[in-house]
Amino acid sequence: MNGKEETIMGKKKGNIPSKSLSQIAWKRLRKNKLSMFGLFIIFSAAMIAILGPMVRPDGTPMANDQVIEISAKKPGFTIDLLKIKKNQKYKETSFWDFVNVGIENDYTTIPIYDYNFEGFNLVVEKYTGSDVNNGAIVKYNLADIVFPLDHNKIIESDGFLDFYSLDEGKKHISIDELKTIIKENNIVTQKYYLGTDKYGRDLLSRLMAGTWISLFVGFISVFISIVIGISLGALAGYFRGWLDDVIMWFINVVWSIPTLLLVIAITMALGKGTWQVFIAVGLTMWVEVARVVRGQILSLREKEFVEAGRALGFTNLRIIVKHVIPNVLGPVIVISAINFAAAILIEAGLSFLGFGAQPPQATWGKIIAEHKGYLITGKAYLAILPGIAIILMVLAFVLVGNGVRDALDSKTVDELPVV
Repeated sequence: MNGKEETIMGKKKGNIPSKSLSQIAWKRLRKNKLSMFGLFIIFSAAMIAILGPMVRPDGTPMANDQVIEISAKKPGFTIDLLKIKKNQKYKETSFWDFVNVGIENDYTTIPIYDYNFEGFNLVVEKYTGSDVNNGAIVKYNLADIVFPLDHNKIIESDGFLDFYSLDEGKKHISIDELKTIIKENNIVTQKYYLGTDKYGRDLLSRLMAGTWISLFVGFISVFISIVIGISLGALAGYFRGWLDDVIMWFINVVWSIPTLLLVIAITMALGKGTWQVFIAVGLTMWVEVARVVRGQILSLREKEFVEAGRALGFTNLRIIVKHVIPNVLGPVIVISAINFAAAILIEAGLSFLGFGAQPPQATWGKIIAEHKGYLITGKAYLAILPGIAIILMVLAFVLVGNGVRDALDSKTVDELPVV
């Protein structure tokens, strides 16, 4: 056309970049601000769950370091803690165990109101939490605070202490050096940003530890539901006939039973525990997946590409696995996101009722159950904060599920650039 290159929508002819369906879907999803907000919450929660004790203020297993004297303190509470070395050998902890579980506390933690040094001893007034403290006065040997001793035989002479440490053997150390170590390492000021629970545990650490349970119960249960749902739905939709009737009868029976009652029944049969909850929730969430997969495959089995596969002599298994199932994954992904949110709610309900993960494992539902009595007091936040955590996590997966549904919708038309 007069030697000039024509342009279409501002792009040169023959130079229009092609994009895969996944790239188009991701582009649409990124435009959805609510879905991206949900993804941010999920990503943040996943990082907290994976890093575990590395990012929690309380890095002990299950964030279960109890200091009864400071129970149910308000957010922002600050206290001085005396850390006394336990008389036991140091235990080597692998990096995997540290990330997965945490490190047992090598110290006995004592909240103190005031302290001073007297000769070979540290004299402390224990914290009581009252307006007028009036706590017990206790003396601790300086060496016993810093080192794990194999016995209480400590020789005091000329400003030095001689004793035997389980970790370092014989020690000869001055009182001034011990005082410096204690001031720097053994007397710490601890701030509890969300306060403490009824057992004197850091509430922020407990909420962070509960993230692991919520995410994993969703992941495991969704995985189980996808495997069972796709398998049964594909068989029923592709082969139809008597097999379809049997599978649909089974689906309708399971569908008719209230989900929470069915989960409780399965949990009672398998026993109480973390993994039992994962399996129980997964065994009750496959019905929706199976129904959707069956409906999709009923329409796909008559398509030309399926007929072509049969004409080429492909087995039914190959047609189902390689050609039919990939075309129904879009709706399955959307359902899985919603099921993920439902699994979190079900696990929270089970933990609240006492059927979920058992103490001292931190779960959001269990934290609510432990502090429900505080709802009518000035410390209602002890039950409200884990409830907010559940709401945010469920909302995040619902937003992502809705965003994925819209992104995979073939009827959605992207805005075209103006010429």
